[in-house]
Amino acid sequence: MASIDNFNFAGKKAIVRVDFNVPLNEDGTIADDTRIRGALPTLKKILDDGGALILMSHMGKPKGKVNEKLSLLQIRDAVAKALGRDVKFAPDCAKAKEAADNLKPGEVLLLENLRFYPEEEGKPVGIDKNDPAYEEAKKEMKERQKEFAKTLASYADVYVNDAFGTAHRKHASTAVIADYFDAQDKMLGFLMEKEVNAVDKILKDIKRPFTAIMGGSKVSTKIGIIENLMDKVDNLILCGGMTYTFAKAMGGNIGNSICEEDKLDLALDIMKKAKEKGVNLVLGSDCVAADRFANDADTQICSAMEIPEGWMGMDAGPDSIIQFRDAIKPSKTILWNGPAGVFEMEKFTTGSKAIADAIAEATADGAFSLVGGGDSVSCINKFGLADDVSYVSTGGGALLEAIEGKTLPGIAAIKQ
Repeated sequence: MASIDNFNFAGKKAIVRVDFNVPLNEDGTIADDTRIRGALPTLKKILDDGGALILMSHMGKPKGKVNEKLSLLQIRDAVAKALGRDVKFAPDCAKAKEAADNLKPGEVLLLENLRFYPEEEGKPVGIDKNDPAYEEAKKEMKERQKEFAKTLASYADVYVNDAFGTAHRKHASTAVIADYFDAQDKMLGFLMEKEVNAVDKILKDIKRPFTAIMGGSKVSTKIGIIENLMDKVDNLILCGGMTYTFAKAMGGNIGNSICEEDKLDLALDIMKKAKEKGVNLVLGSDCVAADRFANDADTQICSAMEIPEGWMGMDAGPDSIIQFRDAIKPSKTILWNGPAGVFEMEKFTTGSKAIADAIAEATADGAFSLVGGGDSVSCINKFGLADDVSYVSTGGGALLEAIEGKTLPGIAAIKQ
C-alpha cells in the first residue's frame, strides 16, 4: 500500500472515491458542505503535485436507476468553488473514458452518481431474496460489478479511497476497484487516514479512564459496539431512548416511553456483564418527561423508574446529567455515539448539551475524544463544539462497524 504523503501525483490521473453524499435543500443547493471540505486536503495534494483528478461518489439511494434529483451535477459548482478551479462533468460514470483520457494535469472531472448503476452496490434488482433464482442473479451481478469496477479503474493510473463513510460497504468503487491497481498505485486519502487513526486510538491506544457514551433510541443497534467495548472501557454511559428499555427490564414504570420489549433480557445481560467485568455502568436515574412528543409539550422531572402513565421520557434529568459529568470529566479517552434525548426539539437538548460540554472540558484537560454517528455529529455541530473535541468522524455506519471490531472492506482492499 502506498502512502499519499509520499506519493508524487505529477503527470498521473488519480481516481478518488469521495463521499459527496451531501444533504440538499429543496432548491438543490447544499445544506451542509462538511463532506466536501473534508476531502479538500487529499484533492489539493493531487492537484498541487501536478496530477489530474477524477472524482466519484454516490448520492442518496437511487437503487440502480437514474434520478435527476440525486444527480451530482447539482454539486459541481460547489466542488469547483471549494477547489478554486473549473470542474468538468461526465453525465454517465460508466461511459467517461474519453473525458478521462482528455484530462490534462491540474484538471478535474466529476463523474455522475455511481449508484445510478446497480453494479455499484452489486445487489440484484427486481428479484426477491426468497426467489429460487436469486442466488444465480446474485452471482451474475457480482460479475457485472467486477466489470463496472474495471471500467472505473481504466480511467486512471492511481486509486485513492477517501470515503470513510462508505468504507464498510463492499461496493465497486470502494473495494472491488482496488483489485485493478498494483499495491504501489492505491492508497488511503488524508481524511480516511485520520478516521482510521482516530478509531485506532479508541481501540488500541487507550489512555485511562476510558468512557464510552452510547445514546439513541435502541439497544439493539448498539449491541455489537457495547459488547466490543465492554472489555475496554472503565465507564459505559447508556442514555437516550435505550434508558427506558433498561428501566423496564429492572421493573420500572416507563409510561409511554420508547422501549424495545423484546430486548429486556438483553438489557439485564448487559448489566450483568458490566458487573462481572468491573465496568462502571451509568444509567440515567431521572428524566425530563413530556405528555406528548412535541416541543411545546408539558414537562416534568421524574425518576426514570417512575414515569406516570401517558407521559414519556424525552431527555436526561438533572441528576442523570451530574452522573454523566462525573464519569466524563476525569476521562482521558472518550467515545460519544448517540444523543441523550430528543435533541432535535429545543426543549429537550439539555442532556445532550451537557454531555457535549463535559467532553469539551475533558478534551481541554488532555483527553482524546472521538464523536461519531449521525446524531452525535449533528449535536456537536448544533452546539458549536466541533472544534473543542479531538475528532468528529464523517462515517456513521463505517465508524460503528470499526468500533465493533469488524474489518472494513474499503480499507482492507487497499491494505492487502
